[in-house]
Amino acid sequence: MIQTLGYAAMDPKSPLRPFRFERRAVGADDVRIEILYCGVCHSDLHTVRNEWNNTLFPSVPGHEIVGRVAEVGKGVKRFKVDDVVGVGCMVDSCLHCPSCAEGLEQYCEHGFTGTYNGPVYGGENTYGGYSQTIVVKEHFVLRMPSQTNLAACAPLLCAGITTFSPLRHWGVTAGHKVGVVGLGGLGHMAIKLAAAMGAHVVLFSRSPGKKEDALRLGAREMVLSTDPDAMARHANSFNFILDTVAAPHKLDDYLNLLKRDGTMTLVGAPDHPHPSPEVFNLIFKRRTLAGSLIGGIPETQEMLDFCAKHNIACDIELIPIQSINEAYERMLRSDVRYRFVIDMQSLRQEAPEV
Repeated sequence: MIQTLGYAAMDPKSPLRPFRFERRAVGADDVRIEILYCGVCHSDLHTVRNEWNNTLFPSVPGHEIVGRVAEVGKGVKRFKVDDVVGVGCMVDSCLHCPSCAEGLEQYCEHGFTGTYNGPVYGGENTYGGYSQTIVVKEHFVLRMPSQTNLAACAPLLCAGITTFSPLRHWGVTAGHKVGVVGLGGLGHMAIKLAAAMGAHVVLFSRSPGKKEDALRLGAREMVLSTDPDAMARHANSFNFILDTVAAPHKLDDYLNLLKRDGTMTLVGAPDHPHPSPEVFNLIFKRRTLAGSLIGGIPETQEMLDFCAKHNIACDIELIPIQSINEAYERMLRSDVRYRFVIDMQSLRQEAPEV
């Protein structure tokens, strides 16, 4: 076993604190990674506060991991020591069901194993990237782009693939009109990616102050979603809308903006359901309301390569691990543009707690 140090929540009410635990020894098909950076996802906050009622404590969050290979098993072929690699939201799946066979491990019929908080359908707990090192099967390790700002690439492993996957699946391309609902960690990546795909991107936001950033990120327009006249001017005009908001809201406001056969896809995960949409907004224009998770391993690598080609990374604020509890409170106030990333070098300054 490998001793390591991380930051963990011991229960839903307590702040994260240093936590010493063990990683498994490196097996034949394993890669051990010394973690350099770990992005902070809203899912981390939901989990450590048990807002989805499924948290296994102690909980070491973190599934936007960039690091350097420190050791490889004797059967590993794709990676060598000192390679810069990434790990996203999954560290295992059955690898033989129809979804896994198609490279869609996120939809594994037996439940993928999350990078933290264990398998989706129960089982042994797993500990994530708020830690010094991690051991992962080679299949779930990704090659990172050769960019100098690796910290800004860490959130690509969740925010990047969460928005890239639906844009790719629903065929967004040059000439399409694409709406993005919400400008946060997911929304800012959706704008960058859709714009790089050649789409005419429109941001929908309740905050007038988001316009300058939206245009800087690649949107052509920003529409104030609380202005009925501004919304009405875009009725029946969108090929695709990506809704990134993780709070319940009225979906009909956006469904009405889709063309015939247009699709609106939800990627935000609110802790309470959205109000049910009006069925006539769907059936009279053959519109589709859909959902999307992350992407599989092949698609995640495709996303990383796409971002490298188009020089896309996340807008981040780099923080030490000691600031994680403050960062969570700021995240609740939307006081970050647009993603916190932890510099894991700061963890090496900790006096270990056992």
